[in-house]
Amino acid sequence: MRDLSRGLRLLFEGQRWAIRHGRDWRFGMIPALITFVGYAAALVALALWADDLADWATPFADHWASAWAGVFRGLLTAVLFGGGLLLALISFTAVTLLVGQPFYETVAERVDRAEGGAPAGPQRPLWRELWISARDSVRVLVRVAAFGVVLFAAGFIPVAGQTVVPAIGFCVSGFFLTLELAGVALQRREVPLREQLRLLRGRLGMVLGFGVPLVLAFLVPVLAVPLMPGAVAGATLLARELVPAAPPEPEPGPVGGKPLRPGDAVA
Repeated sequence: MRDLSRGLRLLFEGQRWAIRHGRDWRFGMIPALITFVGYAAALVALALWADDLADWATPFADHWASAWAGVFRGLLTAVLFGGGLLLALISFTAVTLLVGQPFYETVAERVDRAEGGAPAGPQRPLWRELWISARDSVRVLVRVAAFGVVLFAAGFIPVAGQTVVPAIGFCVSGFFLTLELAGVALQRREVPLREQLRLLRGRLGMVLGFGVPLVLAFLVPVLAVPLMPGAVAGATLLARELVPAAPPEPEPGPVGGKPLRPGDAVA
């Protein structure tokens, strides 16, 4: 229970940090806004041409009675649009993080500097950072899809499929959303994806306390735009708890390599 409350506190601390640093908040909204506009345009286009797409995909229905063909193609149109909407919701964060890698890298770095003990970060070119981010995002999406198939099948179980399974689904979504967001700061610490998964599983309560409320907020897509910078800031604070900064090494003293203490005479 303590870890759950700690995760929720980190989420609010990240949003508070973003609000206090208005310039970083506005800066961090740019990728989410670009992605939102792109997805909105794609969904509008899908809504306008879904009927034509359904007609093109079902030439065999031309010989059916008009009523049956209309019902079938109407259902297919709804499935196409619903599938596109679901895909948009699932992939929005991953695409936003990919588009905004330089933006969120800067936000994470500024949070680290403000809190102290910021890592130096890997000395890699931007294209290499984008490649690592894209590769890890695909790996995460594959895992999400695998869980999605299992949960979809479990949804047909009477009673449990309508109660327990949706709750598990939100927990799974919260875990992977936190993984994607914290990955920005963890990549700066050169933590590979496999180790990221291990670290997050080790503090599962804190991860769910952070990620599940954020998933619920992101169900309203327009909220993802103003909340994303604070989510990255909060995930950076979470990453700092998962991978604490190493204490600075004491400077060697003038004799025997021992550190100086107050009152020691310097030769």
